[in-house]
Amino acid sequence: MVTSATSKLLVSDFDSSVSHIPSNYVRPIFDRPNLSEVESSGDSIPLIDLRELHGPNRTEIVQQLAIACSTYGFFQIKNHGVPDTTIDKMLTVAREFFHQPESERVKHYSADPTKTTRVSTSFNIGADKILNWRDFLRLHCFPIEDFIEEWPSSPSSFKEATAEYATSVRALVLRLLEAISESLGLERDHISNILGKHAQHMAFNYYPPCPEPELTYGLPGHKDPTVITVLLQDQVSGLQVFKDDKWVAVNPIPNTFIVNIGDQMQVISNDKYKSVLHRAVVNTENERLSIPTFYFPSTDAVIGPAHELINEQDSLAVYRTFPFVEYWDKFWNRSLATASCLDAFKASTT
Repeated sequence: MVTSATSKLLVSDFDSSVSHIPSNYVRPIFDRPNLSEVESSGDSIPLIDLRELHGPNRTEIVQQLAIACSTYGFFQIKNHGVPDTTIDKMLTVAREFFHQPESERVKHYSADPTKTTRVSTSFNIGADKILNWRDFLRLHCFPIEDFIEEWPSSPSSFKEATAEYATSVRALVLRLLEAISESLGLERDHISNILGKHAQHMAFNYYPPCPEPELTYGLPGHKDPTVITVLLQDQVSGLQVFKDDKWVAVNPIPNTFIVNIGDQMQVISNDKYKSVLHRAVVNTENERLSIPTFYFPSTDAVIGPAHELINEQDSLAVYRTFPFVEYWDKFWNRSLATASCLDAFKASTT
């Protein structure tokens, strides 16, 4: 059975036919999820109410963001301005996409990470030594008109629902970037201005039920290459964050997003805000769907620490200034073999 299973392109086309995961999904003993040792987040992940971000209490909300970004690198937001109906349509059509027949889903299959719309599996199937229990659709979505024609046309509502959602989340991201700029003591538009023309991608992650979730990952521990990532997830737990030397399960809260700081924000903030290690685990019972929005500089942007955060007395530049495309190429060429590739961009100390 395993022989025929692994001839399939996507996990979701063989997961129900196996009682053991194929050997190329099995992690070595030292690199397994140890699910029994994972803590529940409880109230430990900050939940920030954005309702008054543009009201008289803006300073207080900005301060909450500063604390969350500097101590966690990870926080949840509510009253974020993205309509519930927009979110519900996005989750519904994403699930419909993965429930389509194999022949429909694999129309968009590609192992080439440079393709701007593609269905694939694992992380980078061409480079991963051990595969991950995950299928995904990844697409570029800013500017929408540059990419919408190549998005899937089935389900029939996919393009409309995705465009509506991507537009609404981008507006949220721009509000967050202004507030995070302020929280660093920078001008409101500072971060936005150094991102060039901006870039926005979305992933639709589908994690099928797994017969042996203790042996594999949906995605192993990694840090995001983004400025920030805004995650929508369904009500199935699976996201875990590394905090205080232990893994913490981030249990879904309806009508919230999870926001995490990415590597580019760590550079811009000169290490004041840290990109955070996180992973996705799977389970035996339930499929899980998550939809991260990745917000990036455009490939022609040049990234480096904000000059205002550097002085010769006590705040030397931690990172050199670099073309974003240099980081981007390095990120995709290395699989997820190391948690972050920022070390290659450290400033010279000589």
